[in-house]
Amino acid sequence: MDQDPRALQNEELYRQWRDARADWDIEARKDIDFYLGNHFTADESDELSQRNQADIPMDRVSAAIEKFKAVLTSRPPAFTITPREDSDVQVASLWRTIMGYVWQNSDGDWQIKQAIQDYATTGMGYLYAYIDRESDFGRGDVKFTYLDPFRVYASPSSRDRWFSDSDGLILSTILTGEQAINLYPELADKVDPATGEEIPGLIRDISGFTYDEEDYPSSQNRNSMTVFTPAEVKDKDYFQTKKYQVLERFYKIKVPFYRLIDMKSQEEEILSQEEYAKFYSENSEAIDIGAFTAIEVLQNRIKVCATMGEVVLYEQVLNTDVFPIIPLPNIWTGTPYPKSDVSRARPMQRLLNKLWSLALSHAQASAGLKLLVPLGSVDDIDQLEKDWANPNAVIEVDSSQGEPHYPSPQPLSGEFYKLIQQSEFYIDFIFGLPEMMHGFAESAPETHKATERMIALGSERPKSKLRDIEFSINKLGKVLYNLSKGHYTYKKIFRLAQPNNNITEVMANFYTDVSGAVLDLKKERHLLDQHDIRIEPGSTMPSSKYAELAVYLEAFQMGIVDRYEVLKKNPELFDKEGIMRRTEEKQQMQQQMQGMSEQIKNLQGDLQTAQRESVSDRKRVEVEKFKSRLSEVNSESKADRRVTRSKLENEVKLEVEKLASNLKDVQREVSSAPKA
Repeated sequence: MDQDPRALQNEELYRQWRDARADWDIEARKDIDFYLGNHFTADESDELSQRNQADIPMDRVSAAIEKFKAVLTSRPPAFTITPREDSDVQVASLWRTIMGYVWQNSDGDWQIKQAIQDYATTGMGYLYAYIDRESDFGRGDVKFTYLDPFRVYASPSSRDRWFSDSDGLILSTILTGEQAINLYPELADKVDPATGEEIPGLIRDISGFTYDEEDYPSSQNRNSMTVFTPAEVKDKDYFQTKKYQVLERFYKIKVPFYRLIDMKSQEEEILSQEEYAKFYSENSEAIDIGAFTAIEVLQNRIKVCATMGEVVLYEQVLNTDVFPIIPLPNIWTGTPYPKSDVSRARPMQRLLNKLWSLALSHAQASAGLKLLVPLGSVDDIDQLEKDWANPNAVIEVDSSQGEPHYPSPQPLSGEFYKLIQQSEFYIDFIFGLPEMMHGFAESAPETHKATERMIALGSERPKSKLRDIEFSINKLGKVLYNLSKGHYTYKKIFRLAQPNNNITEVMANFYTDVSGAVLDLKKERHLLDQHDIRIEPGSTMPSSKYAELAVYLEAFQMGIVDRYEVLKKNPELFDKEGIMRRTEEKQQMQQQMQGMSEQIKNLQGDLQTAQRESVSDRKRVEVEKFKSRLSEVNSESKADRRVTRSKLENEVKLEVEKLASNLKDVQREVSSAPKA
């Protein structure tokens, strides 16, 4: 069977582009090996061991890469969708939700972080936008992922950093027989999944190939902190499973579309070639009489052709004019093979390792003291060594031969340790990371504002790299937007989880008799670039929360913002919403109490006025009451005086009568008494 010319072209281009990239592959794999901590070669480790020096690297590179990733991916990028017409403002806001949905559904934060690691380590990272046909119970979802940079091949003639001028891109995928059948069921009659054996003449395994992207050069780097290299792990594949290679070639083509114009209503609709053919077969007479006008236009689209050996797996035209494989190039060399930050840091890291090894060796030598004794003063040298190690030993020597002594070790010069610090600084400088970004307190200025300014100045170089990465993410957003317009042509609800745990929902292609379609993607699926898809500059960079708080406090003192905005920016408060709610409730109660106080004051004023108006009337009434009472008292007093006088007169009369009676008795007793 003759090989399909499409498969032949894929393999031929793959070999050419692979061979042109061979030098970059070797250097990039060395950089990965270096990032994994394998800094010393086997010869270097042996030489250090013979000199009783440690082969422990002082790994500053991997720490710098991890911090570099943390700085550039501190926050997820904020996509902005700008409409090109005023009428698309509402639709643009809905697209922001859809882009957020795609980002969350793809685990975008992790994918970007991995791509940036490849960016810093190998010099090239890749992001790949695709349609996951199995997602959402077979309805499919637009997603993106990072790609191993060794799987992507570009034309060596490309001179654009993002391969816009490349003849195409090839994505290589290595599969086992079982994996191939799972992904491409049509190969079930061509591969035995149990043995991995292929039907001759159709597909070939790559076990006999001299090179593929899984091959790592046999690493000679070893040290006491070494880890498995990819080459070592691959060598432990004892089963020797047959592998197959899928080549997916992406290239640009011209695709005809038709602007169908209704001459009566002047409404336009964009149709694909297949859709126009169907419309013409059903409405040929209307087109012939001029009721409709069709204008053919050619548009750029990306076509993908996938092959495995001599088998063409599929061909497809994607709804985008941008390659779905988006590169993240680091240090541009004018070729498709950029350099990495690790490649520039390797010489300084090797110097740092040697300095560190010397420092450890000196510390070891200083810890083990050397004893010098005169010849003949010690009978048994071996016993002396044992006794010298005993802290409570009593050692006898012949003093006539001289006194033993031990020389003090010479300390390393301050310039030696300064050189170590300068090496560390230079590695951080390559990655654009000042020491303060590592969290070293001793490197921070004394004042808060000075620290923030130093961090801001130190962030300029990461921001420069970030602008390149943002350009790549912008291209990714454009591809995701175009693929979404072409794929989401059915009814779907997009749910997006917000940071405050709220859920935002957007309905696409839902029709009602009243409102029509909400976000009708089917109608506009062929129209690309209706919106400008960008991310906000610096949106992924970490923001200094304390610096923002200081700015808002100053603005609050100037009366520009209210205290609620200051409260939102306080990084030390967790339940901000609860505090704001309780503060609002307290203010409402205070306002209510203030209103009641005003009402009370008004009522008190009214009462005082009423009291002033009625006081004279009350006084007159009281005076009359007093006069009446006084008259009654006078009358009662007069009556009392009369009664009292009458009582006194009666009492006096009775006393007089009593005295008169007593007097009579005395007179009788006197008259009756005998005379002397």
